[in-house]
Amino acid sequence: MRKLSYFFLLLCIACGTGKKSKTSQKDRTVSVAAADKKRKDMGNRPDRTPVPLKRPVLKHLSKTDEIINTALTFSGVRYKFGGTTKKGMDCSGLLYVSFAEHDVKLPRTSIHMAEEGKKVRIKEVVKGDLLFFKTNRRSKRINHVGMVVSIDNDEIKFIHASSSRGVTISSLRDGFWNSAFVKATRIL
Repeated sequence: MRKLSYFFLLLCIACGTGKKSKTSQKDRTVSVAAADKKRKDMGNRPDRTPVPLKRPVLKHLSKTDEIINTALTFSGVRYKFGGTTKKGMDCSGLLYVSFAEHDVKLPRTSIHMAEEGKKVRIKEVVKGDLLFFKTNRRSKRINHVGMVVSIDNDEIKFIHASSSRGVTISSLRDGFWNSAFVKATRIL
C-alpha cells in the first residue's frame, strides 16, 4: 500500500497535476470577474448591444518626423563613401535616401544640397533642417551634411554619417562640429 501511495504521488508530480500556484488563480479570478462585470452591464441594457470601445486616436506624423524616422533606421550603418544602402552610407547619401523615401528630391552631394532650401539662422533651426560643415581645414568647400533630429535646451542634435562612427547622432555643442559648422538650411 505504501509503495502504491509513493507511486501515485510520483505520478502526480511527474504529470504536473499538482496544485496550481496562487498567482495563476489570482489572474484567472481577475479575468473572470471582468468578464462577469461585462455580462452584467450588457444584461442591464434593454437592447443588449455591446458597449462600443473607445479607441485611441492615432496621431499622424508630420513629413519631417517621417523623414527623421527613416534616417534613424540607418543608425549604426558603417560609413562608405558614395554609399546609399544599409551596407554602407555617406552623409549626403543618408539624407538623399531619407528624403527620397518621402518624395522629396535632393541633390546627391552635400555641396549641392547646400544650394537648396532657405538659409536659416542657427537660433531658428527646427527638426528636419539641414546643417552643413567644412570638416577639411585645407578646403573651403562644404563637404559634410547632417539633419537636425532634436533641439533640447538649446542643444541641437543631428543625424549624419561620420567617417569614423558611421550613421550616428551628434551634438552641435561638440567642439569639432561647432567649429566646422557653416550654415543651416530649411528644405521642408
